[in-house]
Amino acid sequence: MGLGLDQIIDLRSDTVTRPVPEMRRAMAAAEVGDDVYGEDPSIRRLEERVAELLGKECGLFCPSGTMSNLIAVAAHTNRGEEVWVDSEAHIVHYELAGTAVVAGVQLRNFDAPNAGCPQSEQLLGMRRLVDPAHEPEPTLLCLEQTHNRRGGTVATLRDLDEAARTARGLGMKVHLDGARLGNAAAAMQVAPRELAACADSVTFSLSKGLGCPVGSLWVGSREARARTHVWRKRLGGGMRQAGVIAAAGLWALDNQLPRLAEDHQKARGFAEAVADFPGIQVDPLAVQTNIVLLQTTAPAEQVLTSAERVGLLMVAFGSHTVRAVTHLDVSRDQIAQAADRLRAALRET
Repeated sequence: MGLGLDQIIDLRSDTVTRPVPEMRRAMAAAEVGDDVYGEDPSIRRLEERVAELLGKECGLFCPSGTMSNLIAVAAHTNRGEEVWVDSEAHIVHYELAGTAVVAGVQLRNFDAPNAGCPQSEQLLGMRRLVDPAHEPEPTLLCLEQTHNRRGGTVATLRDLDEAARTARGLGMKVHLDGARLGNAAAAMQVAPRELAACADSVTFSLSKGLGCPVGSLWVGSREARARTHVWRKRLGGGMRQAGVIAAAGLWALDNQLPRLAEDHQKARGFAEAVADFPGIQVDPLAVQTNIVLLQTTAPAEQVLTSAERVGLLMVAFGSHTVRAVTHLDVSRDQIAQAADRLRAALRET
């Protein structure tokens, strides 16, 4: 189609957003210091702000959500122990086995289609024998909210609390990958701290729906922060005058966090617009947040190639599954255009 970059509709992820001018101005005006020495005031404010938002004692600013998850796992466990996690979790699929390579733990998967949150009976059924000479000790349960590969779905407070309570009864800690926790809170119309209450530690992303150029936070207890800080340093995550990017997060908490429900409405609208297209299947009522999973008759890669030719970008989530993600850089009018472009693409597939 020969479209310019400004004509392409990019639904690959909510990570493709670009800082708006107001955010850039906040970054340019940021007060900074050396964060390795704990002297960057903007980073300290951001850590305190997110910790308060999620109801935890303190926070730690990291370059990425992958690092935040990895240092959380490493800080909660010892080498040779076992971590329980949903088979479709981000930690399993998109973090390059860092938990094994760096933290030295074994991941044991369960299958929890209910937004990736296991039922109590499921966890109890995974109990191991008390046999340290043969079996690894399970010490950590990892949950995800919203659940990316399960379509941006949201686990209920009851399910989260039940899973966490069961895990603690088995002697385990709980980590919540809350990269899109703001989306979950907006969908459920509850305070983010209510969703974070189940976990000992939480990861919270700034670079997805909040539109920041980089950054994620680990939040948890003061005692655990000392260990996660060591792991962040060990992984090369200590930054110097990083207040210039922390300022983007502070601005986003005030200005982007309150608007996340708009992205959910756009996602539902997109699903409704394409639901009757030949060659795909999607249930609009299953769209809870800003992620839409399309089941395709043709191979997903073939659909994506045709869509790219007409200026629509999405990603494959399986051999016959395509993911589309709405975000602040895509307007409602562009969502309507995206549906028209997908229709045209499917005709060519």
